[in-house]
Amino acid sequence: MMKKSIALFSFAFIFLLNSSLLAQSPLGIWKTIDDETGEPKSHVQIYEKDGKIFGKVIKLLPKATTDVCIDCPGDLNGKSLLEMDILWDLKPYKDYWSYGQIIDPANGKVYKLSVWKEDDKTIKLRGYIGISLIGRTQTWYKVE
Repeated sequence: MMKKSIALFSFAFIFLLNSSLLAQSPLGIWKTIDDETGEPKSHVQIYEKDGKIFGKVIKLLPKATTDVCIDCPGDLNGKSLLEMDILWDLKPYKDYWSYGQIIDPANGKVYKLSVWKEDDKTIKLRGYIGISLIGRTQTWYKVE
């Protein structure tokens, strides 16, 4: 009886932990905003694959500053942004997603990344080099 209770408690705890993380999940389509102009640049679809979070550009908006990845590493260099993963390998951490990376297509720089939901309509992305204190945060908005 004791083993059955422990197994049931463990299952319930894992279920609740996963349910909480899913509620915080950034999955969906989000509008990116240019840091300098405040103009919307693209729509990014954030999706899950093999337990990790990825994000690919699915639409470029009229104020997009580039349509290809400029000075990007490896085979990403000069590649069209449409359908390109610009963020990848985010893993669940506490009540947000972390340990991933994001690329700035305008200059090819790759940053460490953490993502969290502010509410149902906004997410925050913190890109940084080294430690999170040295970086910048962007707000993306849910596409309805």
